[in-house]
Amino acid sequence: MSRGPSQLDLFTGAPVEAPARGRKATQPVGPAPVPESLSALGQQLPTGTFLGTSSWTFPGWSGILWDHEASASQLAREGLAAYAKHPVLRTVGIDRTFYAPVPASTFAEYAEQVPEGFRFLVKAHDACTMARYPLHERYGVHRGQANDRFLHAAYAAEAVVAPFVEGLGDKAGPLVFQFPPQDPQVLGGPARFVERLHAFFAALPKGPLYAVEVRNQELLTEGFAQALADVGVSPVLAVWRDMPPVAQQAKRTRAFEARALVVRWMLPPNLGYEEARARYAPFDKLVDEDVPTRDVLARVCLAAERRGKPAFVTINNKAEGSAPLSAIRLAERIVARKTEAGGQQSVPS
Repeated sequence: MSRGPSQLDLFTGAPVEAPARGRKATQPVGPAPVPESLSALGQQLPTGTFLGTSSWTFPGWSGILWDHEASASQLAREGLAAYAKHPVLRTVGIDRTFYAPVPASTFAEYAEQVPEGFRFLVKAHDACTMARYPLHERYGVHRGQANDRFLHAAYAAEAVVAPFVEGLGDKAGPLVFQFPPQDPQVLGGPARFVERLHAFFAALPKGPLYAVEVRNQELLTEGFAQALADVGVSPVLAVWRDMPPVAQQAKRTRAFEARALVVRWMLPPNLGYEEARARYAPFDKLVDEDVPTRDVLARVCLAAERRGKPAFVTINNKAEGSAPLSAIRLAERIVARKTEAGGQQSVPS
């Protein structure tokens, strides 16, 4: 799965780095040693709780996930198998599919590298979710133009859903349709958007775990919640500075009634993407721990478990500084809260 520098940058959002020198340049990537306490944490984490990161190709995770320093390009080829051996990480995001569809064979290569209980969170091609193409150079002649593939079910079924299902099989987790921030009027207004969204998912093949993430809080209407519930689609709780608090999102979207809980923890409330990237790179430590968000996410994961629903949480490096370390801290909080609740329940009334 060789990828050029520009493709890698889209895939990871990280700068392309030169290969490590000497033996490390050719030494295969393996998992970093794991202390017994971390192995025990993984065993205590509820079976249906899938924690992970937004990608797996960051050189700064050496010593956290990787057994030696490696370039982003080597990690893109070899890092997934090492990542999937971590006792806490049971899912990972695939973001490259947001920029262009990939064939079933690529998904199958990913699936072969992970154990049976592992699941992938995949972002659908952005052509499905933008009413108008942004004024970004990568859209070429389509920049600023209306998008005729927006909520086009036939295109999504063929280019997005079919390879996802065929390639990942049982290792397919949520297929996330992320709607970037856009003028609601371009969408036809919140009510028209809900109508089109409902028709779109009603026309897609049944079976996959579909999820919807919006970045305009004015779209979180009662109609939106009803539409997703009617077609069996999970809302995504997005930890992002322009969205309401997670607990409020969960209530407004009826998240706990959905087939699965899906959360993406991306940014702190006070920083933009580029600011966070500059502050946190190379993503090898927690810089700004967000304990309140961590506690809320632990509570929503356990609420999903109590209802017999799986919970998927992917975490970006820009959330606290290092996504795998955030996942470990979140796992610790989930296990601690579960233990506390169990102890309280065992006390005779």
